[in-house]
Amino acid sequence: MTTSRPISPGPAVGGPDGSLKHVAPAEAGFSDLQRVVARAGLLGRRRGYYAVKISLTLLAFAGGCAAFAVLGDTWWQLVTAGFFAVMSTQLAFIGHDAGHRQIFRSRQANNTVGYVHAGLVGISYGWWIDKRNRHHTSPNHEEDDPDLDIPMLAFTSGQSRDRKWFVRFTAKYQAFLFLPLLLLEGLNLHWASIATVGQGKVKARKLEATLLVLHTAVYLAAIFLVLSPPVALAFIAVHQGLWGVYMGCSFAPGHKGMPTYTEGASPDFLRKQVLSSRNVRGGAMVDFVLGGLNYQVEHHLFPSMPRTNLRATQRLVQQFCAQHSIEYTQCGLLRSYGHALQHLHRVSAPLRARSAVGGSA
Repeated sequence: MTTSRPISPGPAVGGPDGSLKHVAPAEAGFSDLQRVVARAGLLGRRRGYYAVKISLTLLAFAGGCAAFAVLGDTWWQLVTAGFFAVMSTQLAFIGHDAGHRQIFRSRQANNTVGYVHAGLVGISYGWWIDKRNRHHTSPNHEEDDPDLDIPMLAFTSGQSRDRKWFVRFTAKYQAFLFLPLLLLEGLNLHWASIATVGQGKVKARKLEATLLVLHTAVYLAAIFLVLSPPVALAFIAVHQGLWGVYMGCSFAPGHKGMPTYTEGASPDFLRKQVLSSRNVRGGAMVDFVLGGLNYQVEHHLFPSMPRTNLRATQRLVQQFCAQHSIEYTQCGLLRSYGHALQHLHRVSAPLRARSAVGGSA
């Protein structure tokens, strides 16, 4: 179930489009939960874990580069492209953790790790930091959450009414087009990074511009020097397409299909983060594949917590929410995608109905 039940001692009522229309104040607050988690020793850094994680990830990436050079000009390189799609996402996960200051206490040390990994992937670290901060401040807020501002899709009834021209078509059938559109997400991330840095909207503009240019130059030079043009173009398409799908499928389960809210219906921090987030059940493999984002509730409550502490924290958060009648949502991985697609299909129903009426007229 992905909608919210009443919160004690006041109600949290979901509107017909899944938005939170009213949330009354409750007795238990975030500070109470934070004390429970702090007493369990789960807020400290895990440098040893990240030393191993970063080392193994970079080693695997270097191994992929070596395999690419050894294989040479062959269509088997499309398998390598798939491998690099996985590695690009795993590198991005580490950049994500650095951006949330999960690795070191020092902002400068985290930023150094973040810039390096963003440079390897080819995205702007500063752009991502700004986007993530706004998302974490206002998750699923219909006006302020940048993750709800995707022109090709509509995540609320209001957005579906506002879509025009070609975007109206993509929004109308968005549940069916969602996965195909993710094939373009990798290119979208690159373009958003280039545009943001080009407009000077990041602090370290020269550094970011240098990293983006260096990444692009090395990436294209390596591909076109080793591969013939047809194989090179296919390699880029497979790499960037699968990377976009992997990234989109990693972030989508956390909030898509969960209640949204507006300024007048904003709950307190604890309930805002819990009610708008969904966890994904699974073991160590799911933790690895989703980079810890499967603990979306805990990550939003404690964004600077090392991802390896999230599993233990989940038990405490779940118990706390149960004690205070706060809806805590989690489901299996495939079911989480089902909820997200069902939500997209439901929100776009008015567009399809309008077309049917127009067609019959």
